[in-house]
Amino acid sequence: MRDHPHEGAAAPESQDPTDGAAGPARPVGGSHAELPEVWHGSATNRIQWLLAAIGAACLALGIELAVDSNWTSGLVALVMSVVGCVAAGLLVLFGTLAFVHVAVRVDKEYLEVRCGHIGVPRRRIPLETVVGADFTPQVTPRHWGGWGYRWRPEQGTAVVVRRGEGVILRLGDGRTFTITVDDAEVAVRVIRGRLRPREGSPAGA
Repeated sequence: MRDHPHEGAAAPESQDPTDGAAGPARPVGGSHAELPEVWHGSATNRIQWLLAAIGAACLALGIELAVDSNWTSGLVALVMSVVGCVAAGLLVLFGTLAFVHVAVRVDKEYLEVRCGHIGVPRRRIPLETVVGADFTPQVTPRHWGGWGYRWRPEQGTAVVVRRGEGVILRLGDGRTFTITVDDAEVAVRVIRGRLRPREGSPAGA
């Protein structure tokens, strides 16, 4: 499980161990001349594989009950057991494998987020709709109410695959989008370097 910044990334200045809330966003410097044309980042939570194994076990149990059980007695209870195990297994498998890994891509026009190793769910955000980007040193499942693709009316939307550093996008409609990703400070510099100044203000301000 990746709970700490990626090796080589700037370490967070401070964290508050007493709560699970994300730390305050802070300015990120850096020369735009050093930024890549296309930036790729990712984050991984290996403990999710344990949950995926539990889901696979539930699915296997449902299949075994369907194949090996005596269907001549207790039919209703058996059917409910089989359906329950298969459904629970599929839900746990999808819910964990989809958020074991997140990949982030930033080019001149878009920020794209792909979840899981098959890239679903996926979100593509035009940078022209982004008014700012901030680094946050500590995003936690507790802050967002769990792992995965999260939404809270007072906070916005987030993709949370592990504890640790992340990026907060401030969108033109007033909402925010938070992503847990390694080398988040580099991501913020890249995004700010792509933003167009608005009403005389510096990009990303």
